Amino acid sequence: MGRTAGQLPETTTRQLAPDPGANRLVPLLARGAAGRDTLAALALEQRWVIAADHRSFLYLAGRAAQEPRTAAWFTALAEGEASAGRLLEAFAAACGVHEERAVAYEPLPGCQAYPAYVAWLALNGSPSETMLALHANFSAWGGCCAAIAEALRRHYGFTDEACAFFDFFAGPAPELERTATAAVQAALDAGRLDEDLVHRYGHLLRAYEAMFWETLWELEVRQED
Repeated sequence: MGRTAGQLPETTTRQLAPDPGANRLVPLLARGAAGRDTLAALALEQRWVIAADHRSFLYLAGRAAQEPRTAAWFTALAEGEASAGRLLEAFAAACGVHEERAVAYEPLPGCQAYPAYVAWLALNGSPSETMLALHANFSAWGGCCAAIAEALRRHYGFTDEACAFFDFFAGPAPELERTATAAVQAALDAGRLDEDLVHRYGHLLRAYEAMFWETLWELEVRQED
């Protein structure tokens, strides 16, 4: 018997879960040991990521027009990115990021590899498989955001407004989960879900996500030297 729509996202998320020791930056933040310049870099890199992913998700929604449930999922993601982009500004301001600094900032290649690959998926990936691979990746991202939000309050004295960007991604998204389950079921029913592709996409997303955090960790280490 094949897997059901309810089982597949959970199983895929478990199989694509990152190595718990791979992220060296979030534990630093959790201890309050990362500098504020690293926090500012996180805010500035996220400005680029959010803007790029917003456009990628809109494009994927358009490509999935023949798969209404998948299209709805990507549309909801795009709307979420737009909301997150607005929330990000309070975090950036709390980190001392002003417009002049943002304009002058040079994004780090290791941080921008992730949105670059999402853009590649928007152009070349199969929408259903891309949806499931992204869904699996978001679980790790949400956990990181929860840890960062707690650390910002406990160690850095950030307000709820300044933490709202991370709270947004850390919180549950039941409607998005329901949409994902319906989209996976539709893809299974139509026989168009290739699990090998899901894992190929998910493996690369996981690697680029790890690269994002590792790049910021290396920046922190250089600043300490």
